Amino acid sequence: MELFTVTLLSASNEAIDLLHQCMSEQFAGLHSDSKLDTVRLTRPEYESMEIQCYAQLPSFNLAVDGPVVYREAAVAIAHFIMRELEPMLLKAIIRKQFHYEESKEIELLERYCQNILYGAQVPAVQADDTDTAMLRTDRERRLNKVSEEVEQFLVSNTRIHLDGFVTFRLAPYWQELKEVVAYAVDEYVMDKQYQEFISLLKYFVRMQEVKLPIVHVLHKGGSDFVLYDHEFQLLDTVPADRIVAEMLESEMNMEDMIVSTLITVSPQQIVIHTRQPEIPVMRTLETIFEQRVRLCCTCGHCNLYFDEQGQPIAGKTEAAMEKRRNVIP
Repeated sequence: MELFTVTLLSASNEAIDLLHQCMSEQFAGLHSDSKLDTVRLTRPEYESMEIQCYAQLPSFNLAVDGPVVYREAAVAIAHFIMRELEPMLLKAIIRKQFHYEESKEIELLERYCQNILYGAQVPAVQADDTDTAMLRTDRERRLNKVSEEVEQFLVSNTRIHLDGFVTFRLAPYWQELKEVVAYAVDEYVMDKQYQEFISLLKYFVRMQEVKLPIVHVLHKGGSDFVLYDHEFQLLDTVPADRIVAEMLESEMNMEDMIVSTLITVSPQQIVIHTRQPEIPVMRTLETIFEQRVRLCCTCGHCNLYFDEQGQPIAGKTEAAMEKRRNVIP
């Protein structure tokens, strides 16, 4: 007895083989039941791009056993759609809905989408792995949504043309993918603008005349910094360059003050004493000032100003306030 036939006309032989593999793996658990052990999948027919599912009568009861088979088949097909077809769907949305035409940009935006959906490029460094758990839960939700649509279709249809089904019957799934692409495009545009802005700041730094041989930057935590000269005397706060100030006011946030000040005093070398070398502001400073920046966590000044827990020692920076001088003659 033929239960259903899956057709996948637009795909390659490798893709329909993958669909067959997904279904075979999903059906493996059915064979532990003697009644469902008679359910079989045909090998992919490459000419017609079909896979057929059969059950042997009379041991198989369609009314009782059919829903189990349809449910497992639906899960397998949903896995295939999300693994194999989803990247192509995302690229189609990027091209048709958001009008990107260059292949490099489309590939890059598709990777942005994959990162949003699966976190593929996010290092799993969190102790509690919260992000991974959230992504896994969301992936299961989307898989269930797709599999439910497929299952409902299989219950009342013996043939499922997967290309047409994905195009016309998965409207909620398409809508979610469109929202993901919209978010990815926003992220891409902001990242691109930020990189262009950083490049402009780097150019500005290179063009500035060096005014001080070295500046020591004591990072007290977060966005709190204190600047010292080569003798570790506290530097007076200086007015930011007007052009730099306007640029930073429109583009940057918490680290704008330290960036503005360092560009204004224009040191040849910047030594940042910190117990948090991994935070984003450090990467920003290294990107803007390039080889001028050196991060320090272990020198005598670090030990003098930070306790064993990496917290600034109370009174140290306040005491340094008594030693103050102007930095620009």
